[in-house]
Parts: sequence; structure tokens; C-alpha cells
Amino acid sequence: MTRPWSPGSVTGIGSFPGTDPVEACRLTFGELPEFPHLPELPERGVGAGLTGRGVALLVDLPAEIVASGWRMAARPGRDVRAAQDLLQRDLDALESVAANHVGPLKVQAPGPWTLAATVEVHTGHRMVSDPGATRELAQSLTEGLRLHLDDVQRRVPGATLVLQLDEPALPAVLAGQLPTASGWGTIRSVAAQLVSETLTEVLSAAPAGSRVVHCCASDVPIALLREAGVDAIALDAALLTTSHTDAIGESIDAGLSLWLGVLPSTDQAITREGALAPIRRLWTELGFSADMLATSIVPTPACGLAGASPAYVRRALGLLREAGQELLEQSG
Repeated sequence: MTRPWSPGSVTGIGSFPGTDPVEACRLTFGELPEFPHLPELPERGVGAGLTGRGVALLVDLPAEIVASGWRMAARPGRDVRAAQDLLQRDLDALESVAANHVGPLKVQAPGPWTLAATVEVHTGHRMVSDPGATRELAQSLTEGLRLHLDDVQRRVPGATLVLQLDEPALPAVLAGQLPTASGWGTIRSVAAQLVSETLTEVLSAAPAGSRVVHCCASDVPIALLREAGVDAIALDAALLTTSHTDAIGESIDAGLSLWLGVLPSTDQAITREGALAPIRRLWTELGFSADMLATSIVPTPACGLAGASPAYVRRALGLLREAGQELLEQSG
């Protein structure tokens, strides 16, 4: 499979600290020149968070902020306009910093199941509890992502775009572990086939070869994501257990890329060896040859870096670049 990113590449998950989108773009293009991403800055408020970014992308499906979070609305209001304005500021910053960039460029958005788990319908229940509303959400998100990717491509014409869907709530959706609005019960689990088909639909907004799903939960449904047609799976190495080994091995053998979160997402003592250790450990368990390493593994932080200091972000990304270079050298 041809991938937009080259062997030995490293990238970030999405969020950065701070509130200045130009500074954040300079940071990601400075520290991740071979595989940068459009930074997310949730410190700017609820409209800049994961759900707010998703709401800003929806087409003809307005929402508003209520006491419990985001809820579907009868008509567009100031809350969704504020979220859309933040997204436009991010895109303006991207264009000013990276208009001449040539190569892979990643953009992130909440996946349909996490968005449906965090947005309410008019009655106050989670959207994921309403199959019709969830279907409408997925269709709206798919169209919004197509428009978003077209806009990014227009602003950075030399970029080869990669779409990452963030699905931290996906395991809870599948397991029926999301609490109801009252808190006294849980929402019925969603069938794996429906989950997979919906992900396939939303991922179709991006070209084949550039579709990624990130899940930082402990029960990542690796086989389901393969069925949905992802080209790469991003997960936290610290949450992997031996139960994941077979599914990961089958995925890599099938040509998927594994984006492995190997450095903490908040300030801690970190080293290059600390980044490489979980990669080496997993590779030994899988039993693949060393020459596949750099083409199969993309080192990343464990999750977004919004809770880290700018100094830590620079150090972490620098160590990841060193780790990626070592994987490339080991692959011969």
C-alpha cells in the first residue's frame, strides 16, 4: 500500500497547548516538517475542543451549548458560529505558515461515534441513543469533512492530506458503557457491523491510503477498524496488552500502519530510549523482521499535547524524530 508519509516518519496526535494558532502552526511545521498536522488549541474554550471542532464541521445540523454540553438546535446560533470562527482562524494560520508546504499534512476531527456520544438531541439524551439522529449526524459529518479537506487543499495545494478521526468513546459505544442522561443506566450497545459501516462512510471523505482512526482507550477494536477500511490505527502503547498482539500483527501483515503513542502527553522525564522501548518490545512479540519497522510504525505522543508545556512539546517531538530516524536506520 502506498502511504502519503515516508518510512521513518513521526507525527503528533492533534492538540497543542496555548491559544495562538499561528504560533502552533509554526511549532508543528518546525518540529514535524516531514509530517505536520493542523494543530488544535482547546485552551481557547469549548468551541475549540474535540466536540466543538466536530460541531463546526457539520453541514445543516446546527448545535448550541447548554449546561450539559453541546445539544442539537433548531437553527444556527452564536455558539456554532464561534466554533466555526475558531476553525477558520486555524485555517488562516495554516495558510499563512504552510502555503508552500509539499508533502503529507494531517487534519483531525472527532469520529461519528464519539461525536454522537458527546452531543445531545433536543430531549437531552445522547445522540448515540437515537439511531436515526446518529445516521443523520454521520451523513452531515461526512459532507462537512469533504468540504473541510477541499478547503485545506486549496490553502495548501502541495499537501497530500491525511484524515485522522478521533474515537476515544468508541469502545464504550460498543460495550454499552455510556451513561444515560439521568446517570441511572447505560445506553444500549451499538452493533459492531453498524459501527464499522458508519466509520467506513465517514472515512470515505478522505482519499484511500490516508484514512486513520485514533483511539486512546484501552479496548481499541482493532479488527473492527480494519473492517471499516482504515489505513492506519493510532493508539497508546501504554494501554496495549497481549490480547491486542494478534490483531495488531494481522493488521500490519495486511499492510496497515500502526501509529504508536510512545511518549506521555503531559510533562514527564522522557528520553529517546523511552520512546523506542515500547516499539522494540512490541516488534519482538510480533516477530516481524527489522526491515519492516520504519514502514509499519509511526511514533507519536500517547495522545494530544494540550496539557503539556510548550517546552515539553518541543522536546517530545524532537525525541520522536530521533526515534523515527533510528527505526529507519534499523530497517536498512
